[in-house]
Amino acid sequence: MLKVVLDTNIFVSSLLSKAGRPAMVIDTWRAGRYLLVTSRSIISEIKRVVEAPNIRKKYGISRNQIERLILLLEKDAIVAPGLSAVAGAIPKDPTDEMFLAAALDAKADLIVSGDRHLLDLGEYKDIPILTVHQFLELLEKQ
Repeated sequence: MLKVVLDTNIFVSSLLSKAGRPAMVIDTWRAGRYLLVTSRSIISEIKRVVEAPNIRKKYGISRNQIERLILLLEKDAIVAPGLSAVAGAIPKDPTDEMFLAAALDAKADLIVSGDRHLLDLGEYKDIPILTVHQFLELLEKQ
């Protein structure tokens, strides 16, 4: 089964639109189509972003939704240490390196992102970095 790291923007987008492609990515994980890999750093980033007052108010995200998402990640995802040495891999946005570290630690098959800094890499140490659309197409072929 595929082991996949999802960028923070996938989780945030899935909360904003239940009918969009990012929500489909989360739904396919919940349906057991792949194993989700995350790390404490990624979970903290997701929490920080969705708890931002401007995001919560603008999109009507409840504390309960946030708590359920974080609990789901801690309970059902593979939580990798995220300690692999990746410093300098993304000089324009070093905070994105946490996704590379989690992927390396867990020997993930791929990373899914909507972030240009990650997507511009194309792959990192033989781990492909796909868009949501590319990932959903891959799942459909399986």
